[in-house]
Amino acid sequence: MDFSSSTSAQNPLFQKLEKIRRRQSKVRDTHLTLAHGSGGKAMHDLIDDIFVKSFDNPILSQLEDQASFNLASLMQHGDRLAFTTDSYVVDPLFFPGGDIGELAVNGTVNDLAVSGAKPLYLTCSVILEEGLAVETLRRVVASMQAAANQAGIQIVTGDTKVVHRGAADKLFINTAGIGIIPKGVEISAHKIQPGDAVILNGDLGNHGTAILIARGELALDTDIESDCQPLHGLVEKILKVCPEVHAMRDATRGGLATVLNEFALSSNVGIRLYEESIPVREEVKGVCEILGLDPLYLANEGKLVVVVPGKYAEAVLSAMKSHPAGKDAEIIGEVITTPPGVVLLKTVFNGERIVDMLVGDQLPRIC
Repeated sequence: MDFSSSTSAQNPLFQKLEKIRRRQSKVRDTHLTLAHGSGGKAMHDLIDDIFVKSFDNPILSQLEDQASFNLASLMQHGDRLAFTTDSYVVDPLFFPGGDIGELAVNGTVNDLAVSGAKPLYLTCSVILEEGLAVETLRRVVASMQAAANQAGIQIVTGDTKVVHRGAADKLFINTAGIGIIPKGVEISAHKIQPGDAVILNGDLGNHGTAILIARGELALDTDIESDCQPLHGLVEKILKVCPEVHAMRDATRGGLATVLNEFALSSNVGIRLYEESIPVREEVKGVCEILGLDPLYLANEGKLVVVVPGKYAEAVLSAMKSHPAGKDAEIIGEVITTPPGVVLLKTVFNGERIVDMLVGDQLPRIC
């Protein structure tokens, strides 16, 4: 059942009484039961007390089965709609530097941002396991709203489901996002050309490493935190100095290596990376050496890769470094003609190796 649904009459007095009733709704259970997904009073109290109260905004407050927008106001931002969706199943729910709620908002915001779009609206659908602590859900929803505030977007509609104990792992979130792409912005991996520069906005592997350590399976003591953050502000900086961005993508599951292999295959070009230029924290390198992992494949939640014409490389790098999300940006490689569809890494020992697409999964349940 949608947490935006309502059958309230149009009578102003009725609507006033309905608002008072909703303000009085309160979840008194400490843990979720199947009744919280049944469509009855327990579910309505859950939706009103946790979701509607936290996500309150003019569009959501209409409490319809859908969010509706004025097309004229949307088109003030550009001439094309960007639409994306993603699901989040991270384990544990809370980790150094973030949680599943912040991850869900920022991940979808970033998927919109790397198309050049201005993120505007998100949906939130949750699958909840029977027995989940209500306080855990409150924390996650509050975190989602805090992340939405930081990103300057609104969560405008959604859905809740409660499943039997054991049918899900505590809490899953699906978000969809809408943004508007400004006129003249055409970002696509098919536009990559030899001579382009490859730029990364900061350290690799922080998120994957933070999740791994948060699971408590290793006796490691570090201060590594997830890099979970919104990137649309950084993208705006990039586009101001380089309207001819050829490709841009956030390096989440599969990491940098997977993104660059996708780029190389899409444009049938080669990409050469320079190992000495790729920023990786010493702590992350240490964890990778102990476990036999490669930071090029580790997940990130606040890192993007941008490919621009070589003539713009220094200007883009300078613009990125002027933004908090890009202060550690580096030019890490270049686009080459051959071998087509292949990513090469020039090592610190002046050798060269192929960086292939990830096979399998280094770390499960990462985002």
